[in-house]
Amino acid sequence: MDARAPQETGLNSPRRGADHVAPDSAGKNFYATDRALRDLLRLYLSADDFSRLEGHFDRLGALAGGRLDELARLADQNGPVLHPRDRFGRDEDWIDYHSSYREMERIAFGDFQFHAMSHRAGTLGMDRPLPAVAKYALQYLFVQAEFGLMCPISVTDTSIHLIRKFADAELQDYLLPKMLSSDPAVQWKGTQFMTERAGGSDVGTIETVAKFEDGAWRLHGDKWFCSHADADVALLLARPEGAPSGTKGLALFAMPRRLKDGSRNSYRIVRLKDKLGTRSMASGEILLDGAFAWLVGKADQGLKQMMEQVNLSRLSHGVRAASMMRRAVNEAMTVARSREAFGHAIIDYPLLRRQLMKITLPAEQALSMFFFAAQAMDRANEGDRDAESILRIMTPLLKFRACRDNIPVATGAMEVRGGNGYIEEWVNARLVRDAHIGVLWEGTSNINALDIITRAVGKSRAHLPLAAALKRLLDQATAIPSPFRDGLRLTLDRTVHLAERVAADDALEDQARKAASSLYHITSAILMTWEASRPGTDPRRALYARLVLEHRLGAQDPLALDEAASDREAMDLLLRERDVSLAEVVELLS
Repeated sequence: MDARAPQETGLNSPRRGADHVAPDSAGKNFYATDRALRDLLRLYLSADDFSRLEGHFDRLGALAGGRLDELARLADQNGPVLHPRDRFGRDEDWIDYHSSYREMERIAFGDFQFHAMSHRAGTLGMDRPLPAVAKYALQYLFVQAEFGLMCPISVTDTSIHLIRKFADAELQDYLLPKMLSSDPAVQWKGTQFMTERAGGSDVGTIETVAKFEDGAWRLHGDKWFCSHADADVALLLARPEGAPSGTKGLALFAMPRRLKDGSRNSYRIVRLKDKLGTRSMASGEILLDGAFAWLVGKADQGLKQMMEQVNLSRLSHGVRAASMMRRAVNEAMTVARSREAFGHAIIDYPLLRRQLMKITLPAEQALSMFFFAAQAMDRANEGDRDAESILRIMTPLLKFRACRDNIPVATGAMEVRGGNGYIEEWVNARLVRDAHIGVLWEGTSNINALDIITRAVGKSRAHLPLAAALKRLLDQATAIPSPFRDGLRLTLDRTVHLAERVAADDALEDQARKAASSLYHITSAILMTWEASRPGTDPRRALYARLVLEHRLGAQDPLALDEAASDREAMDLLLRERDVSLAEVVELLS
């Protein structure tokens, strides 16, 4: 428990001074207190894997609400510092990190081995790599405490993927033992440098040039936004001399921080970015002055190869958004149940209850969406082609909508706490700051919406296996009333039709975000309905599905009074801390 927090006082006890200040979630076990997470892990993981890993979920949940939360606060307040030169005036640009950040690195890269868990046996006692469902559930717990460090964790993980898949045997033999190690004296962490002043979303305008000189590739250029700026190896795109313009001329390179003889490579960290959020992690600008690099894969396939890393990062970003929304909801609920105003706990007030539902609903949607996407990844890795298509569309869907929803959820939770939520001593301010990066990294909302509609729907036709899978889940959810499931099935058909219309007509490009949001909402509603029907899962998930169907996908008269008593009854069930029966839920769905 956070020693700085005042003791909780019963609402009927006299309160004085600090007793009136609502506590936060510090000190809680974020796994033990998360019924939805525990339910879905049992549903989406095999029983054997869940049994093996549950202790680690519980341990990380305790760390996330305890020591990691304390370290994250310190690291946010004591950001990295760039030292351009050593005391002799040599250009040794290195970055100093606060001890809190280094301790978080030891937990993430040493104890839990996030970077390696998808790639080798031996992490967390497993005799094989962890399934994606387990990996992303662990990320979900970690990010409830610390968002910034998840960038180096994720990009090391995804860099390993690219090296293993595309690099030649000699380069793999040199890099992978270092990158997969959990020994800090040996380990190399990875990163990805793409953005330039000329090339943001329009990657084809990248200006960095690769020259083949004396049997080696040398890079010249300027990378504008480089997160994890001092990583040991960076994957980046550059245009070999003589290559065509546009994206077809880009090649993928791996650039080491230091050369085999221990000397520094020929590039400089020019400065660090003064960012709104993710302050614990160093993002900077990199000047390449003939830096040595290895060509990875085929020189004319650079962007295609890099996009595999981008898509893996997009999925991780969706999980991170779901995680931060959960932390925001936890904070809001803690305040609502403990804060008293005008003689009542504020959770008793109808308007606040409605606000709590508005921030809880997107958090629950994102949770189901990331579990379904992770399960699709596991099945795709086993050779399931339909699952591969489902993952193709689920990845940008999750990134697009969850990252957007994270911003109003974080802001809404801050408002529930009131003025204290605006003060940096509380986690709300950091959640608000960090939430905004999700709509920027790995493609803006427009870029992801276009990827969903014009490519995943229009070219890959990935929405068809997704729709078929969702209809099968509806068929399985027989414990849920048929009329409700029929309404979901009809809405799914209409949503698919909308997406196909927009994908087929360039003149409708401005409708891409609407179509993408509709796909996200109907997918999440069907997933939550199916989950609610499974034995042992909280049946209230079907009430969240009903809210999505009526308030995200249904027609609303903005001037009409909302007089549905069933909405208030549903809200009452959703906010109760006791278990709710399937019969109670079915009654409201009918």
